[in-house]
Amino acid sequence: MGLCKILSISSFLLTTLFFTSSYAATFNIQNHCSYTVWAAAVPGGGMQLSSGQSWSLNVNAGTTGGRVWARTNCNFDASGNGKCETGDCGGILQCTAYGTPPNTLAEFALNQYSNLDFFDISLVDGFNVPMNFNPTSNGCTRGISCTADIVGQCPAELKTAGGCNNPCTVFKTDEYCCNSGSCSATTYSKFFKDRCPDAYSYPKDDQTSTFTCPAGTNYEVIFCP
Repeated sequence: MGLCKILSISSFLLTTLFFTSSYAATFNIQNHCSYTVWAAAVPGGGMQLSSGQSWSLNVNAGTTGGRVWARTNCNFDASGNGKCETGDCGGILQCTAYGTPPNTLAEFALNQYSNLDFFDISLVDGFNVPMNFNPTSNGCTRGISCTADIVGQCPAELKTAGGCNNPCTVFKTDEYCCNSGSCSATTYSKFFKDRCPDAYSYPKDDQTSTFTCPAGTNYEVIFCP
């Protein structure tokens, strides 16, 4: 292979790497709770965070279906196997699948339509830990939060150990689960929306609950802000 050909390939690879990395995002995940949480991320895995600790996570550009959440009251052995009261992801510390409700979710899709990141806080899987989800770079300043005492005020039929369930988990009907792709707000979704107006309260709650930043923005997810 000629030198010019090698240089051309190297230049292409470097350009591609720069383009990809320039739109990647760093997530700074912080535990401000007075108790330990086991942070979870897909993609990313998991990390035990004592009060005041943080975890820096790099996420590739183009990632869709990403989410970060807190697990509570976990017990893992030296091999990373165990169980959590809320947010458990198949009984392992290093999550590769989404968590079990109830769990407050920071959701994101990076570098999508018009080179935008899309991000939200979702209560569609219920609520376990208060959360802020904020951009921290790129001149993007509109953060979102859900810090109400939802566990303390949770309707009796949605109460569960460590959190407040979403109605789909409890009742398993199309009205609450939107399995048909068509549903509207309910008394239960309004309970969540009244307390956290920026957050998704049911699957079709898009208009007031999805936010954007330019691709390449970095973010922080704060538990118990």
